[in-house]
Amino acid sequence: MKSILILFAALGTFAVQAQQINNITPAVSVNGEGIIKVIPDEVVIKSRIEHDGENAQEVKKQNDAVVDAVIKYLKSEGVPEKNIQTDYVNLNKNYNYNDKTYSYVANQAISIKLDNLKNYEKIMSGLLNVGLNRIDGVQFKSSEMEKYMTEARKKAVLNAKSKASEYASPLNQSIGKAISISEVQTNNFPPMYRMNEMKMSSDSGEQQETLAPGEMEISAQVTVAFELK
Repeated sequence: MKSILILFAALGTFAVQAQQINNITPAVSVNGEGIIKVIPDEVVIKSRIEHDGENAQEVKKQNDAVVDAVIKYLKSEGVPEKNIQTDYVNLNKNYNYNDKTYSYVANQAISIKLDNLKNYEKIMSGLLNVGLNRIDGVQFKSSEMEKYMTEARKKAVLNAKSKASEYASPLNQSIGKAISISEVQTNNFPPMYRMNEMKMSSDSGEQQETLAPGEMEISAQVTVAFELK
């Protein structure tokens, strides 16, 4: 009796497995990418004001004075207050083990967004003149980022569909409707410019171009599974 029960259980398991196999939808899964190239019309300047010395109060005072001058200058050039953002403020105490003395470093990072790239050279020169002493980088942007991202996603899906058809064709098969779509997250790293290059341009006495935005790529990547017929 026990052997019969085991036999029925095994047959039942095989039947379930066979049914599961029959229920599997033949599919092909591919990655698709869509790229839109646009000319940026905005730029974000990652700047930092930094001073060091032996007196904490004096160091902070120097830093605050430059920060105040930077913000006033930006406002005088018509940069909206919402486009000037303090990222962080630090005052650090450092110990020198060689001469057993302490020093202090004050720094404040400010992100500056310019809605018009034509103002970049003038404003950058003015920032250096009022005492800003660190540029950590610039990031190009588009004011219509969402619009271009939508276009990139559509191109990515169409690219995936084209790839899936290419895979199915040699097998004398075709693809059907999409079974699943998932977006692949990507990281874009903005170009970085060194402070000494910009300072040389400011000190040269001539108006030089230090920014060449060219084109920026807005990309989207997706993974799509299609029915295989």
